[in-house]
Amino acid sequence: MLLVDTHAHLDHERFAPDLDAVLDRARGAGVGFIVTVASDSASARAAVSLAENKEAVYAAVGVHPHDAAAAAPDYLEVIGRLARRPRVVAVGEIGLDYHYDYSPRPVQREVFAAQLELAARLGLPVIVHSREATKDTYHLLRTHLRTPAVMHCFGGDWAEARAFLDLGCYLSLAGVVTFKGAEALQEVARKVPADRLLLETDAPYLAPVPRRGRRNEPAYLRHTAAFVAELRGITLERLAETTTANARAFFKL
Repeated sequence: MLLVDTHAHLDHERFAPDLDAVLDRARGAGVGFIVTVASDSASARAAVSLAENKEAVYAAVGVHPHDAAAAAPDYLEVIGRLARRPRVVAVGEIGLDYHYDYSPRPVQREVFAAQLELAARLGLPVIVHSREATKDTYHLLRTHLRTPAVMHCFGGDWAEARAFLDLGCYLSLAGVVTFKGAEALQEVARKVPADRLLLETDAPYLAPVPRRGRRNEPAYLRHTAAFVAELRGITLERLAETTTANARAFFKL
């Protein structure tokens, strides 16, 4: 059985003391590939370095909406240059976050649109962060999206899921789907078409039940996968086969 963690932050300081052990545990849990995802130019460089030095790791590069206002004037040039490295498989994570509003919303929208256009020029898929910004995220994707997109750590209901699916997006489920009270998201997990489903940890955040409250890591993807398989009434092995095929196609692994 082979799983793909399509979204983790392996450059996070919480992994600094034991990253090699984290990767060993991931392999032991059946996680064969991990996409480590950037949030700004510095973490993009770190993600690329990890991908070029760790066999099972690939990178995504981009500027997160939290960091949009702090992006250097040459951020598109930097991200574009890094995105051309052979182990980079996506632009991300990019998008909108109206929950924290760490960057002004007009700046978030400008940076998001610019990176969607960059991904189109590069022919790379995009990893989209959207929190409390569904309407504007949908509008910008509809206007600027020219390559495949995945809604990272999707947390909406089925109506929102349908809207993004109708745009051609994939939906990625993280450990949140295992949480008590996540009934709307669990409905999405049951209904999302098999060929549009991806799995992720968002490590070190959002550890799934029964690891909730701990530092999340790619090995824990197996818990989320088992939960989603049960929701869909299929075996873990079948879910792994399907989501791994989807990840390979999406990221061209």
